[in-house]
Amino acid sequence: MAAKPSFTFLGTGTSVGVPVIGCGCEVCVSKDPCNKRTRSSALLRYGELSLLIDSGPDLREQSLREGFKSLDAVIYTHEHVDHVVGFDELRAFCWRRKDPLPLYASRETLAALERMFRWAFSNENKYKGYVRPEARVIEGPFEVGDVQITPLPVEHGAVKVNGYRFDAPEMKSIVYMPDVKRIPESTLELMQELDVLVIDALRDQEHATHFTTAEALGIIDLLQPKQAWLTHLSHENEHTKLEQGLPKGVLVAHDGLVLDL
Repeated sequence: MAAKPSFTFLGTGTSVGVPVIGCGCEVCVSKDPCNKRTRSSALLRYGELSLLIDSGPDLREQSLREGFKSLDAVIYTHEHVDHVVGFDELRAFCWRRKDPLPLYASRETLAALERMFRWAFSNENKYKGYVRPEARVIEGPFEVGDVQITPLPVEHGAVKVNGYRFDAPEMKSIVYMPDVKRIPESTLELMQELDVLVIDALRDQEHATHFTTAEALGIIDLLQPKQAWLTHLSHENEHTKLEQGLPKGVLVAHDGLVLDL
């Protein structure tokens, strides 16, 4: 039986994860599982289709925790280490495939992946136990099965970054944007009439390349999605305290949370 459309938060943390190595703050020593955050990644399921968004350093742990065993494609937001270095764990999703695993990303991100994991993209890569990628350059909206995927270019440091909008028949529209500091007007136009918005909200304090909580709430107020979730959270955010201070319809994501779409 085909699975109902769903969106799983595999990881909701920032680049160092939570708890942070060597830190004894309230959040890092918390016993609340919602304060345990692996690096940001997500899984969209639609019918028989499973789409992974980013392959961070915690992919093995996330996969075992959530029990997913197959992937139809990986979609990358950008090339930063916390979003790509679980690449080698994709081996396990290639063992049962006859065809290479499609990897969708900007030309720049694919070039970075080829530099970092040259062995996988080499013509010499014929051993079935290796990752067997099929690079697919994102140059505009595209489809994987019946899911329409719209890249959403945003500013986040010096690299080219995409958030993504996912639309499909009988599925709530959802935007996933875990790394952002500024959203161009042209991208905002592609984010109208949303059911679900998942957006970067690193911390309350200003940061050079990530939204603060206030900046994320400003975008949510502007777009008025039916529901919004904050993600890519640092250890400055205690889950319950953060959620208690948010407007109606805005919630705090946590690892393992599954949204029914």
